Amino acid sequence: MPTSITPPPAENEIECARCGAYVHISLSRCPHCGVNLYEPEEDDETDVFVSKTEHGFLGSVKAFFRRIFGQDPHSSEIFLVEAQKQQTHYSELLRKVGWDPAVVERLLEFEKRISPNATRTTCLENAIRRWEKDNK
Repeated sequence: MPTSITPPPAENEIECARCGAYVHISLSRCPHCGVNLYEPEEDDETDVFVSKTEHGFLGSVKAFFRRIFGQDPHSSEIFLVEAQKQQTHYSELLRKVGWDPAVVERLLEFEKRISPNATRTTCLENAIRRWEKDNK
């Protein structure tokens, strides 16, 4: 017997933390509310997986049941996924620059100067894009 009225997201979809819409995993922003799906907002002090519109008792109850039924990954899982993503991007960039870690660090420093508030993962992604664009 199902425990929820709404169907779970498909294998190639994720749930937007802000509005709850199911979004294809290849998108970086939610088409419904515009939130960045993979980078947390800096001023956001609420739980990443609880919508900002869900305040008060109802929001607490929904968050509780999400955790009970395993719909929210634990923070350690989020950290592990982010670390794996960083390692994958770092290895890809390292391969592109001819296995020179000093070049990778210079590229990351350049990206950090352009976007000082960007995370390391974002800087790696931007450096890869810039490298591919410059070396076509």
